Amino acid sequence: MSGPRYTPLVASLPATVPFVGPETQERSRGRRFKARLGANESLFGPSPKAVAAMAEAAAEVWMYGDPENHDLRAALARHHGCAPANIVVGEGIDGLLGYLVRMLVAPGDAVVTSDGAYPTFNFHVAGFGGVLHKAPYRGDHEDPEALLARVRETGARLVYLANPDNPMGSHHPAATVRAMIEALPEGVLLILDEAYVDLAPEGTAPEIAADDPRVIRMRTFSKGYGMAGLRVGYAIAAPGLVASFDKVRNHFGVGRIAQAGALAALQDQPWLAEVRTRVEEARAELGRIARANGLTPLASATNFVTIDCGGDGAFARAVLQALIARDIFVRMPFVVPHDRCIRVSCGGPAELAAFAAALPEALAEARG
Repeated sequence: MSGPRYTPLVASLPATVPFVGPETQERSRGRRFKARLGANESLFGPSPKAVAAMAEAAAEVWMYGDPENHDLRAALARHHGCAPANIVVGEGIDGLLGYLVRMLVAPGDAVVTSDGAYPTFNFHVAGFGGVLHKAPYRGDHEDPEALLARVRETGARLVYLANPDNPMGSHHPAATVRAMIEALPEGVLLILDEAYVDLAPEGTAPEIAADDPRVIRMRTFSKGYGMAGLRVGYAIAAPGLVASFDKVRNHFGVGRIAQAGALAALQDQPWLAEVRTRVEEARAELGRIARANGLTPLASATNFVTIDCGGDGAFARAVLQALIARDIFVRMPFVVPHDRCIRVSCGGPAELAAFAAALPEALAEARG
């Protein structure tokens, strides 16, 4: 008997997992990590009010969630000063990126991103047959001017920019992003991924009219709100684009517990402010640890710190593997020259102490 008949596109693609999870590594290692500092999660957790709301909603989980995400969309619209028609909710930014690419990218269409930027976006583009064209970073920052140049060269109608950036933790001020929007060629849509903007300095997020057809802004409850395991993200965009998601999205993709938790988290802004303070303290401590070991911490506007190990990619990978062997889960950028770094999530005192204890040994092992 023959197997299923895959489309030519799917048959041509490799099986890809953009990120190998810590659970996979723990299963292969046969033991748990002491410090989980590699997935850009918030180790400070969600608002206690969100936890209570989810616990209460669990008793009603026999019901499907509201397919229109009405209450959450209304609350997000109030939060951002726009209309519910400007808000679409989905299964994290990853899910929304998949829907967006499905709507806008046909086989052979050009799409522009940065070489080394968030790989899940690339995964979606490849999955729908798009052709990726990449622009290099300028130093440790994504380069809006280079991205625009690639758009003009390729005729791409879709361009991706993360601000703040993953994996480097860098950011551009609002004026730079605003200038990029104003320079977009006619008919080009900017995907502005603002997953980390809740943790960025004031002046990072530009003022953009929600009805502006040139931009779709992606936000998430995974980072500052500490709910990565819940998978709730949303986008702010012109009503026509938002309505088009209804053509392709999984209308029951965001469940009842997730909607209740996200709504309660949004309403507890004092908790988000407390998390910001803890993240700032942890960034400072990670910087201190890096410098104490002769390494260079890069300036971060996120909930992680990217640390320059002072060598090449092979050396940084040796450091990373030595940390993993000591039960410290971290990750690293994967494109030259950024693969000279490791990337360490912000955590509490216990996790950062474990990292501080393991790092000197890991460096010594990597140096031979």
